[in-house]
Amino acid sequence: MSFDANPHLPVKPVDFHVLLALAGEELHGYGLVQRIEEQSEGKVRLVPSNLYAVLRRLESRGLVARSDRRPVPDLEDQRRRYFRLTTLGLRVLRAEAERLRRLLLRGAEDRLLERPEMDRGTGGST
Repeated sequence: MSFDANPHLPVKPVDFHVLLALAGEELHGYGLVQRIEEQSEGKVRLVPSNLYAVLRRLESRGLVARSDRRPVPDLEDQRRRYFRLTTLGLRVLRAEAERLRRLLLRGAEDRLLERPEMDRGTGGST
């Protein structure tokens, strides 16, 4: 398997959220939903059916994998499926984060991030 991230870029926004949520630890579906909502400040909310479709797609691309490990075996429901980033998934996440960082820097250079008149709906014209 190739570990080149470039063929996987750009990453769909929802895929990026899932990969980012898995960057810190293995999570099950409900944990992913909660982490994504937290990281997006409530702006991204996934229903389980959509989440599992995303996970299947990411798994088929080799970016995430199911985990057999249970963080707290005695307290965990055995029906919960945990997911983790693969080595390729981490590389893709890092490459996409870098791609987005460069876009934001370009936007800052073009002063797009410093134009409050755009926020007021004036469109910058008088």
